[in-house]
Amino acid sequence: MRRSLADRLRNLIRPADPRTALPAALGQGPDTAANGVPREVLRQVRLIELRTRGWVESLFGGEYQSIFKGQGMEFMEVREYLPGDDVRNIDWNVTARLGTPFVKKHVEERELTVLLAIDLSASGLFGTRGRFKAELAAEIAAVLALSAVRNNDRVGLLIFTDRIEHFVPPRKGHRHALRLIRDVLVFRPQSAGTDLAAALDYAGRVLRHRAIIFFLSDFLRPEPLALARADTAARPAADPALAAFERALRPISRRHDLVAITIVDTAEEVLPDAGLLAVVDPETGEEWFADTSAEGLRALYSRDAAVQRDTLRRLFNRYGVDEIEVRTDASYIKPLLGFFRQRDRRLER
Repeated sequence: MRRSLADRLRNLIRPADPRTALPAALGQGPDTAANGVPREVLRQVRLIELRTRGWVESLFGGEYQSIFKGQGMEFMEVREYLPGDDVRNIDWNVTARLGTPFVKKHVEERELTVLLAIDLSASGLFGTRGRFKAELAAEIAAVLALSAVRNNDRVGLLIFTDRIEHFVPPRKGHRHALRLIRDVLVFRPQSAGTDLAAALDYAGRVLRHRAIIFFLSDFLRPEPLALARADTAARPAADPALAAFERALRPISRRHDLVAITIVDTAEEVLPDAGLLAVVDPETGEEWFADTSAEGLRALYSRDAAVQRDTLRRLFNRYGVDEIEVRTDASYIKPLLGFFRQRDRRLER
């Protein structure tokens, strides 16, 4: 009888194929446009653009420009010297030719390179409050891409799982930004796992000059779910994936402006009291059973999840990486704006 119940539970919540679940969830139909892209995806690209355009133009555009500075100063023109001008800016050649002092006027070089690195591993196909984490990542990526091209910056895309799945080199232009949004929506990863270190290493190799890297992931490791197993005590104390991530984080955070965007769902922090559950690791497919009615198990789960988050924050602080936390059950507008404004105040000091 017990085996029969277990089998029924396992069959009820067997995970969807991560290579097909997200496109199905996003409503792709069989109809395709002339370029082979499903018409429903093109409609979704347009819907996301329309939904985010107001935020980009009225809020994020100015904030984005104020906190992400250019690569240097570019000569613009000369003008007559005025009292109070820095004498070091006098253009002596023009001054000698015209017989009156002229100074050089410079403007900041605004052109930047932005890379959107997006984790589309199978854990992104999860969301108990409003939307999947992968859907939230796609909309945030749209806001950032449109903000970048609005400021005449180059923007590129890196999609990864436990391998590099897709890379689009940084380019300018509104059409290019829409292409990136489309790619995030339509792309079907070949793998389900996660390798954060490999993604950082790859980004470091393809970006030859200093860039802004927005790294979107849930940054999950398997410890909280592993508490449901009978062999919990056998879990290794060291985390090789975390150690590899730190090794990759150190050099790239020195060379580039790295911003981590952590995508969180409430159920990953608090285990619900739902009785006996068949638990599935979406990235490995491993299954086991957990009695979620056990108060001790739920407390241990929450504590372990909190330790994970604290470890991640300390790691980011150690290497000067800014972090934005967004949640599936809340608007991403407030945390993004909060980050922009906090960073702006920090730069003014």
